[in-house]
Amino acid sequence: MHVPDGFFNAVTSVSAGVVAAAGVAVCLRGARRELDDRTAPMAGLVAAFIFAVQMLNFPVAAGTSGHLLGGALAAILVGPYTGVLCMAVVLLVQGVFFADGGLTALGINITIMGLVTVLVGWAVFRLVSGLARGRGGVTLAAFLAALISVPAAALVFTLLFWIGGTAPIEVSAVAAAMGGVHLLIGIGEGAITAATVGAVLAVRPDLVYGARGLAKPLELRGAGGGSTAVGAPEPVAGEPRGGYRPFLLGGLGVTLVLAGLVSFVASPDPDGLEAVAETHGFSGRAAHHSFGRWALADYGEVGGIPVGIAGVVGVGLVLLVAGAVAYAARRRNKIRV
Repeated sequence: MHVPDGFFNAVTSVSAGVVAAAGVAVCLRGARRELDDRTAPMAGLVAAFIFAVQMLNFPVAAGTSGHLLGGALAAILVGPYTGVLCMAVVLLVQGVFFADGGLTALGINITIMGLVTVLVGWAVFRLVSGLARGRGGVTLAAFLAALISVPAAALVFTLLFWIGGTAPIEVSAVAAAMGGVHLLIGIGEGAITAATVGAVLAVRPDLVYGARGLAKPLELRGAGGGSTAVGAPEPVAGEPRGGYRPFLLGGLGVTLVLAGLVSFVASPDPDGLEAVAETHGFSGRAAHHSFGRWALADYGEVGGIPVGIAGVVGVGLVLLVAGAVAYAARRRNKIRV
């Protein structure tokens, strides 16, 4: 759903940029409460993983594909504030280095694919996980959160395009088309999100931000059989710090395999937004990207670089930028304390 340059007029693009900048600024402050010495590198890994999986378009209908947006996944794994930062970094790297999403449309993309998907996904996740408890409830909540976040983002795009798009549209028809195809994409998004959250829960449940409520409080049992809750369990004394590194290295390995190898078999069909734009006659409004001649543009196609190599480079860039942002926010929190 990466919006190209030319789809929106200047007023809408600037307004969305202001909203996106304000949202990122708020999240930079809020992320200080979510980040610690373990979740900061986790944020970098999550952003890199989302970048890699976004390269893997999957077919959803005849001649149409979809890919992960990732807002709900990021919110569940590292928290909603940090999740927005992860999405902003992914979209920034994609727009600047890979010509995926317009530069003047960066605010639109961060608003739709970052703020909307994270806020909607996190709200749905909190609601469902509060009703369906346990690990199964968290996995179900992750699926539904991701599923609903995608058509929600598509409908927000339609509303914004109706208000400030550069082509007239029949809003009801475009809304139905965008909502319908992105509901199908949302099913794939839900499956990917649930599988990822479930895998992390199975290995390191302490690293899933949305599952922190699963920890049972410690209880002191008296001789008479009574018990008193004394708070959340503390980490096991003497637990080796190296126990966290294998998880990070394993996650990075999976991410590199997805970007470097699986990306070769991604669907070449246009994604949901591109297909709807072609069908409803506004695809021609897309402008040429300012960095469209860069070697990495279109994930290496412009420069003749194999898509897998471009994907590995992108993973490295996202990992570095997202990790730096997370550590900077964490450091400011330490200084304030």
